[in-house]
Amino acid sequence: MNVAQLISLAAQLLGKPEQAWNETSVQVTAVVPDGSSRRFFQLRDADGQGCLAILPPEQDPRGRAEAEAFFRIGTHLQQTGAPTPEILAFDPATGLALCEDLGDHRLYEQVSGQGIEQSLDLYEQAVRRLARMQVRAAEGFDPAWCWDSPRYDRQLMRERESGYFLRACCTDLLGLAFDREAVELECAQLAEAAAQAPADFFLHRDFQCRNIMLTGGAVRFIDFQGGRLGPLAYDLASLLLDPYAALPSSMQDHLLTVYLDALRELIPYDPEQFRREYLLLALQRNLQILGAFAYLSQVRRKPFFAQFLRPALASLRGLLAKPEAAGYAALNHLTDQCRQELKHRS
Repeated sequence: MNVAQLISLAAQLLGKPEQAWNETSVQVTAVVPDGSSRRFFQLRDADGQGCLAILPPEQDPRGRAEAEAFFRIGTHLQQTGAPTPEILAFDPATGLALCEDLGDHRLYEQVSGQGIEQSLDLYEQAVRRLARMQVRAAEGFDPAWCWDSPRYDRQLMRERESGYFLRACCTDLLGLAFDREAVELECAQLAEAAAQAPADFFLHRDFQCRNIMLTGGAVRFIDFQGGRLGPLAYDLASLLLDPYAALPSSMQDHLLTVYLDALRELIPYDPEQFRREYLLLALQRNLQILGAFAYLSQVRRKPFFAQFLRPALASLRGLLAKPEAAGYAALNHLTDQCRQELKHRS
């Protein structure tokens, strides 16, 4: 789809007259995505009004399915009061989605420019709104909307998180020799333990500072098309362990408490049970992060992500050093191997 076709289709979907929305009157600006293969464009008319256009790769059935999930899940989130962009239109034939343009200032830029301490109130706002979204958006959520998998479960943990880490990071990127049988046994045990957490809440699955926009001092959540049902603690762990921001442990502890206070106002949930589940799901998320950064930097040739391997490994090492994680000695040793190999390569 070229620019003229994009503007024409967007005008049809939005009910705009072609004399007001055409190549002459509408400015189209491409937006570079992070790890996505989707294409993003900001559309602006002469009055400064516009939207964000999102296109899947052409001739890609999975891309179309992802686009439809964005539309359906995004519409549901909007209806349940989540701080997500307004969904304006969707074209099933092309997978083109149009939504509110939230600008280009993310929590990531805020932290990078102003520092972590000056961003604390935004993080507090984010975890409070996260808790509400997880609970409220679970009501009436249809797993048929999901393009990837309908629920976060032990199979996903094994294949797409710990398995991803072992394959993309330890083997393909670092070429490590390790006791695979012992490590895979511990990964299976970890997934089994993590899968005991109740998984009937809305799960974003990539809840980090580059997916939180800032508009008028308020946080807004994007990139939710991978949403599904899952446990509460996973998304919180995604934000608090986020290597892009590297929050100090004291701030992580504070935000976990803020989150639990917000959750208490929504549903009854044992805070000690939550903290136990948090460690397990934080380990899972950390493994997923490492697999993704290794894959994106090596296979997708996006070197930006390579710089975050070290902090992500340090985070994993910190989690595994906790007394409650004493049963994962082989995984702990493998983490040290990864860190040593990266140090050797620098």
